[in-house]
Amino acid sequence: MYSYRDRLYLTSGYLSGLCIVIIMVVVLAQIIGRILGFIVPSAEDISGYCLSASIFFGLAYTFRNGGHIRVTLLVQTLGPKARFVQEVLVLAIGLLLAAFVCWYSWYMVWESYVFEELTQGYIPMPLWAVQLPVGLGATGLLLALVDAAATMLRGTLPIYTQHEGEVNLEEI
Repeated sequence: MYSYRDRLYLTSGYLSGLCIVIIMVVVLAQIIGRILGFIVPSAEDISGYCLSASIFFGLAYTFRNGGHIRVTLLVQTLGPKARFVQEVLVLAIGLLLAAFVCWYSWYMVWESYVFEELTQGYIPMPLWAVQLPVGLGATGLLLALVDAAATMLRGTLPIYTQHEGEVNLEEI
C-alpha cells in the first residue's frame, strides 16, 4: 500500500504527465486549426505555462525515483562513512536551495495575486494561477528532500540511491 508521501510523489508525476498531454492537445488543435483556417488563441502561452508546470510538478517524482542526474562515478568509490557524509552534505545544500526556491515561488504567487496581475496574450489569465504549479512543484521537491534527509539521518540511504548503476554502458 502506498503511503501519503508516495501518493504525493505519484500525484506530482501524474500532474506532470497531464500537463504534457495538454501541450499535445493544444498543439494538435493549433495544427488542425491552421488546416481548417482558424486560430487557437493563446496556444503558445498555454503550452508554455503547461511546460513550466510539467517541469515543476515532475521534480519531486523524478527525485524520488532517482531520475535526477548524479555524478556516481566518484560517489561509488567512497567508503560507507564518506558516502554518508557526502550524501548528508549534498542533501543539506539541496534543502537550502529548494527552500529558497519554494519560498520565492510562493512569494511570487502571492505578489501576483495581491497586485491582480494578468498574463500577456490573447486570453489574459490571472498570473497567480499560472504561477501556482511552480509553487506546488517547488514545495513537492522540498518535501522530497526533507524526506530523503530524514531517511539519511536515520542511518539508511534514501530510496533514490537504489536506482544507481541501472544504466549498463555496454548496452548503449
